[in-house]
Amino acid sequence: MAKEITPRSEDYSQWYLDIVHKARMADNSPVRGCMVIKPHGFAVWEKMRDALDAMFKETGHVNAYFPLFIPKSFLSREAAHVEGFAKECAVVTHYRLKNDPNGGGVVVDPEAKLEEELIVRPTSETIIWDTYKDWIQSYRDLPILINQWANVVRWEMRTRPFLRTAEFLWQEGHTAHATSEEAVKETRMILDVYAKFAEEFMAMPVIKGLKSENERFAGAVDTYCIEALMQDGKALQAGTSHFLGQNFAKAFDVLFLNKENQQEHVWATSWGVSTRLVGGLIMTHSDDDGLVLPPKLAPIQVVIVPIPKPFPNLIEVAEKIAADLRVKGVSVKIDADEQNRPGFKFAEYEMIGVPVRLGLGQRDLDAGQIEVARRDTKEKTSVPIDTIADHVAQLLDDIQNNLFERARAYRDAHITEANTWEAFEELIETKGGFVSAHWDGTTETEVAIKEKTKATLRCIPLDAKEEAGKCILTGKPSARRVLFAKAY
Repeated sequence: MAKEITPRSEDYSQWYLDIVHKARMADNSPVRGCMVIKPHGFAVWEKMRDALDAMFKETGHVNAYFPLFIPKSFLSREAAHVEGFAKECAVVTHYRLKNDPNGGGVVVDPEAKLEEELIVRPTSETIIWDTYKDWIQSYRDLPILINQWANVVRWEMRTRPFLRTAEFLWQEGHTAHATSEEAVKETRMILDVYAKFAEEFMAMPVIKGLKSENERFAGAVDTYCIEALMQDGKALQAGTSHFLGQNFAKAFDVLFLNKENQQEHVWATSWGVSTRLVGGLIMTHSDDDGLVLPPKLAPIQVVIVPIPKPFPNLIEVAEKIAADLRVKGVSVKIDADEQNRPGFKFAEYEMIGVPVRLGLGQRDLDAGQIEVARRDTKEKTSVPIDTIADHVAQLLDDIQNNLFERARAYRDAHITEANTWEAFEELIETKGGFVSAHWDGTTETEVAIKEKTKATLRCIPLDAKEEAGKCILTGKPSARRVLFAKAY
């Protein structure tokens, strides 16, 4: 089965597509730019969703749901917002079909034109802030800490499963606050939640930073982000958290009476991550033999394969081991299917990224041991059956940590400083990864660098130290280094 996967060194883009399809993550859809998320891929997303949802609720947020359709006029109220999303919007103009009198199937009924077109939500700030206008009158109504799990549509012409699709699944948080300080604190806190999730669950190291003015979310005052590095040396924006200031409150006339009995506009944030994280997970850890999943996000953490046939005594032992593992919170599958040979099963579970495989044969049973194979390193060991549950529980933690450390070592080895334009160009073109360089702070220079190298300014790291220098392109003064990279 692994032979069906194009090697990363040969064609990284095709390797990624092969993994998505062969590991049963997603299929192409009859709708251009959209995908069918298959059960295995959706199970990974469910694990992500459930972990993030618990983290949001721990910080005081609650879930709600807002309409899929947004009146077109709503997008016109915040100028930067409509400018940022206008080219990506799908528009509903009619509400009914009818049979073609000429026998051409169904056609749009011209008599069913909407008085006002509806936008299929690309993001929900506008409709949510129109709603908040009715919810907020006083400081006693604040803060509002709401998240929604939903789908959105952004009309993409060049798509790739999970990484960039016309329709995708995500969560979007929208909060309202009485002060600027509270809103900024919320924005930074959510960024920390995202970083913790990426590193502790996805085993994907990230850099927390601030976006440049040119890369900010449309309508935001500041955009914070987490940036990850994929195995081909390209960056991936894995999550964003936006301080919206009072922009949307002013656009939708959301006022509140403060403690001094004065009216002022509400302060806002919004933040989100999407199924793009599944693509990031694939590209961070997987290899030429298939998908590699960190145990915390693996739908099946352990598979037990009786060898060569599922004799009753082998099944009985397998069920006992599975029960002991489930007590420890481990998800287990016993593959007692007699139609496929063990070698086929091994390749199948390796392909879909099951972290640990236990092979149990009659000889193993007679010797009182079981073969343990870990997906991340391909190592195999024999472990006494009576200690297998404790061993596997610890092994899952070891695999989780190993995947993170391996990804972090790669990321750190691909953060390189450049002090001249020549060095910058060479690093971007040959080594890839993040290039740490001085920038003069202007959008003009940022755009020029992108046009010359295809590298974008990924972020201004939050831990960037003050360091006097000169912009690599213009030679103008710079106060700190920023990170550039080619990106998805």
